[in-house]
Amino acid sequence: MSAMYKDDQDDWMTVCLKYLLFVFNVLFWVGGAAVMGVGIWTLIDKSDYLSLLASSTFAVSAYILILAGALVMVTGFLGCCAVIREQRSCLSTYFCCLLLIFFIELVAGVLAYVYYQRLSEELKQHLNETMTENYAQPGKEAITLAVDRLQQNFKCCGSNNSFDWLHSVYMTSAESEGRVVPDSCCKTITTRCGLRDHPSNIYKTEGGCITKLEQFLADHLLIIGAVGIGVACLQICGMVFTCCLHRRIKLDPY
Repeated sequence: MSAMYKDDQDDWMTVCLKYLLFVFNVLFWVGGAAVMGVGIWTLIDKSDYLSLLASSTFAVSAYILILAGALVMVTGFLGCCAVIREQRSCLSTYFCCLLLIFFIELVAGVLAYVYYQRLSEELKQHLNETMTENYAQPGKEAITLAVDRLQQNFKCCGSNNSFDWLHSVYMTSAESEGRVVPDSCCKTITTRCGLRDHPSNIYKTEGGCITKLEQFLADHLLIIGAVGIGVACLQICGMVFTCCLHRRIKLDPY
């Protein structure tokens, strides 16, 4: 009688673990879609600003998120199959995939954290140079467009302030037609509105575009980190459930 009760208890626990792992895989699949969505959103919606950065660490973190998201979605499907089939070999493969994705997200998290620490210094060293030396220059259309969008979207003018433009390559050339700032600095853009740098005409933001871009990128890095940590916590739960179920399944020892 005691042996039968123990077998019934074991079966009940196994069924509970199967349902928990199945629910986990549904949440895991949704989490994978969210991770991939954040990565794609970062690259597509904010791609112009990436050309203003000296390093590619921010973009690499986004690409790693997309890869991790795709693997998570495939692994979630594999996990559901492993639960339904009750095969130890499938559960072992599933566990290895979870572990691989966990390390991939760990790498993305480390890159995001390292970049977050040096973001301010990188922008201070390179943004002003990138803007003043490459704006409106042949072959630098992507940077020109990025600077124009940056100044309009964040309502700023110049890397630190509008006076940064006085010594830029574009403003000292004949192509500027006497402008003192690009037209994208103007509150209301019209042809050659950059001839006047009065506060009533152009944006005079404290801290310039550096402060705005730094805050923007820092917020995105925090989103990347938060999503990665959330999915990583789900993975730890999944690995625990998988180990418990693997020990209890007696069907198909292979």
